[in-house]
Amino acid sequence: MRTSRISTSPPERSVRLNAKQLGRALPICIPAGMAAAILFFGAHSAKAVPAFAEQTGLACQACHVGGFGPLLTPLGRDFKLNGYTMRSKGFNNPLSAMAVASYTHTNKDQVPPPDGASHVNDNISLDQASLFVAGGIGQHFGGFAQITYDGVGKSWSWDNLDLRAVTKGHVFGQDAVFGLTLNNSPTVQDAWNTTPAWGFPYTSTAVSGTPGAAPLIDGGLALNTLGLSAYTWIGQKYYVEAGAYTSPAAGTLNWLGADPLSPGNIHGLAPYGRIAWQGRLAGGSMELGAFALKARIYPQRDNSASLTDHYTDVGVDASWQKPTGAGNVIAVQARYIHESSDLQASCELGLIGPGGDPACAKTHLNELRGDVSYSWHNKIGATVGAFSITGDSNSNLFGGPNASPDSNGVMAQVDYTPWGAGNSPLGQRVNVRVGVQYTAYGKFDGAGQNYDGAGANASDNNAVRVFTWIAF
Repeated sequence: MRTSRISTSPPERSVRLNAKQLGRALPICIPAGMAAAILFFGAHSAKAVPAFAEQTGLACQACHVGGFGPLLTPLGRDFKLNGYTMRSKGFNNPLSAMAVASYTHTNKDQVPPPDGASHVNDNISLDQASLFVAGGIGQHFGGFAQITYDGVGKSWSWDNLDLRAVTKGHVFGQDAVFGLTLNNSPTVQDAWNTTPAWGFPYTSTAVSGTPGAAPLIDGGLALNTLGLSAYTWIGQKYYVEAGAYTSPAAGTLNWLGADPLSPGNIHGLAPYGRIAWQGRLAGGSMELGAFALKARIYPQRDNSASLTDHYTDVGVDASWQKPTGAGNVIAVQARYIHESSDLQASCELGLIGPGGDPACAKTHLNELRGDVSYSWHNKIGATVGAFSITGDSNSNLFGGPNASPDSNGVMAQVDYTPWGAGNSPLGQRVNVRVGVQYTAYGKFDGAGQNYDGAGANASDNNAVRVFTWIAF
């Protein structure tokens, strides 16, 4: 039996376009009007204005590698860290929208079909459609709020939230930004595409099988928490952030369309911290950073055991991005996360293992991810990524004959973004990306062969996905 901590989001991540991640550091070309998105699919016409693009007067490619979100350029990172306040006009329409649809073929039929899928294979799905309110107000306030329709799960919920208050000053003679961010998922406030909320592949589907194990910070607290952090951005080089997360009331989360029971209710506050350095290396922009989260959780909001499940997640990350001329960019992202957990409450309550058995409680996970991408003329992109989850074997947490969380694989993506320069014939700020993803697994939930004890192999979950991502 698996603990409620185990993630069901794709390892290639993280959303929803952040395991529900849309542009994992919000695209400037965030889409505008759900009805318009549906109209675009049906009639190939739409007229709407992305909120941030209109506000800044910039084409998508100014802030996004490849002319589309979410991979941010240094300018895009600075826009986010300055509270989304940069603008070129006094007022703009704050509404935006996006939609992602795809066709997915897995190497072997999935019997029974995945939850929400219509067929055992060759599924066509509206993966998500989202509405946004996004923009800056004056020089000190900005942010975005997203609501999303899950086309596979057939449900609405609140999605990524990042509201900021900023001011400017000096630290040791360097220009500095001082900010507060109110958000609903650890790392959704981050400006680098290395942390879980905004990492490659940026868009995914729920109709193909994905490994079960993931650190808590990798989507486990997304949408079911609310956090406040203070940060400073010094000399466009040094970033320091500290804050904490708590769990809204169960009724509030139900109203917002989130699951209040998974992973449970945070006891007190869950502290979060982040540091990063950004500088120049070999003609490109280099980033090195670290982040950490510590949480005590009442599983399924049951505090009758007077114990909590303990999680400590510590990560390091790095990125490098270099323009090579004429809109060509090479980008590299990587992260490593180590999680130590002691699931005392889940054991005591009998949610995992035999009740009261202390041996069932402790485990470790290690997550390693990296990707390399090349964008040609901000139109054609190619990305190759690799991912690995390893950890302690534990029959109380993980199924299969090996009782292991180990999974690994690679993903390759080729995509085309025709209108990143704002030259769409459908309207100046309409943007589209079409692409093909291929995911291949070496290990899946503990093994390469017969990982479930019923004859299934890791390669059975290999998948080809063709997607269309529309933003306007």
